[in-house]
Amino acid sequence: MFGILLRLARQVVAGVMGQLMQQMNIVQQQAYRPMQMMVQQVVGGVWVGKGADAFVQEVQSLMMPNTDQIIQQITRTHRDIQRAVDIIDRADRQVQQRVNALGDVFNAIF
Repeated sequence: MFGILLRLARQVVAGVMGQLMQQMNIVQQQAYRPMQMMVQQVVGGVWVGKGADAFVQEVQSLMMPNTDQIIQQITRTHRDIQRAVDIIDRADRQVQQRVNALGDVFNAIF
């Protein structure tokens, strides 16, 4: 029974991790990269003047760093969840080894 619950929990965690990566890709593709492209176009001369300079400054100093922080947080969360899964897997293996060893001791007695 415990094995079934552990497998179910792993599937749920795998789904959550997949969703995290999808969200990170969305943030990168629909927010960060378009901002980079806009800045490159403005710097490239599509828009010139004080307004263009202010726009580039705002995007580079506020929007891009904040978006990058979101990406980094998603990455950290994904990494931390993976570490937790690794710890659970290692503990599960250790418990299984000890149960098997105990079973061997009982089999030797009887």
